[in-house]
Amino acid sequence: MSPALPISAAKKDETSTRINAIFAPLADEKSPGMAVLVRKNGRKIFECGYGVRDLRTLAPIDAQTDFRLASFTKQFTAMATMLLVRNGKLRYDETLADLFPDFPAYGRSITIRQLLTHTSGLPDYDDYLMRKAENVKGTIWTADHQIQDEEVLRLLKEASSGRFPPGTSWAYSNSGYVLLGVIIAKVSGEPFGQFLQERIFGPLHMSNTLVYMRGRNVVPNRAYGFTKEGDKFIETDQSPTSATLGDGGIYSNLEDLAKWDDALESHRLLSKDEMAAALTPVKLADGSQPHWPAEPGEDNLNPGKPVLYGFGWFLDPYHNHTSMWHSGSTMGFRTMIDRFTEDKLTIIILSNRTDLDPTKLALQTADVCLRQQ
Repeated sequence: MSPALPISAAKKDETSTRINAIFAPLADEKSPGMAVLVRKNGRKIFECGYGVRDLRTLAPIDAQTDFRLASFTKQFTAMATMLLVRNGKLRYDETLADLFPDFPAYGRSITIRQLLTHTSGLPDYDDYLMRKAENVKGTIWTADHQIQDEEVLRLLKEASSGRFPPGTSWAYSNSGYVLLGVIIAKVSGEPFGQFLQERIFGPLHMSNTLVYMRGRNVVPNRAYGFTKEGDKFIETDQSPTSATLGDGGIYSNLEDLAKWDDALESHRLLSKDEMAAALTPVKLADGSQPHWPAEPGEDNLNPGKPVLYGFGWFLDPYHNHTSMWHSGSTMGFRTMIDRFTEDKLTIIILSNRTDLDPTKLALQTADVCLRQQ
């Protein structure tokens, strides 16, 4: 798939050559790789696939290759939540006690807004899952017997305390977004994936994007995930937590995500005013700016540092360039979307291997593109 650059010939050659130089050394025709899209002013200026979807068929990665988005999914879960709020089916101040009357005391006052902004204090279901497994002989959940959304809800109901009182601190929470997926299904009366199909994917003609549920639907042009061990790639496509939906269950591709980018720019799903809440950095209950937890952890990208987060989007600027972005990381996959809104620049990287850092690669690409302005 060759890059397409509808800009002046001299700038086209320089830009495409420099972007390609970032990615070309990272994958070959016999290795997992990545799909890269760069858009400027709503037009594609670079698009290329590197490497293969899987090591069995060696089918090349292209713009139609579907990758597991991992936490990139959260922006779609947030959008679905906001659509329900607009329609009067939910309120941002609605609490878990309103939605789940039997939810334990530690979380009854948690609001929809706090779930969206990672200020709920819910326990991390991954950690709780591991502790639960350690208390019994053998493993409860495996790659073949994966934990489901309703089981996450049950684990959260079994917990006796959260990480912190709601609204008093910030900690990245997959639990919160799994719970949002459950709430979307409960309030809409439709399965999470069906609601997203009817309200987001269908209207935007994202025809190959779906919420994957093993045994119930099929991912078209599917990329399988890999981990590099030594000089070999081992298929690591699914984990015990790969079946949860709202925190990371969507598969998509460059072709469809370009339509998503257009919809965000044109406010196709929500007006500018309605979208503003998603792009407003959260403040804690005392009015202070939140920080990443001080203790290092797998989902803790910047221990102890300030964080700007809205609804499903990080909002930290890059060298004074306004940015809304989200990365995704799960067994076998790494993903990234970075939208430099004032510069009208969007960079999307989808990778089916875990030894690459799409966040770093996106910023390297941004450096090339922003210098060309």
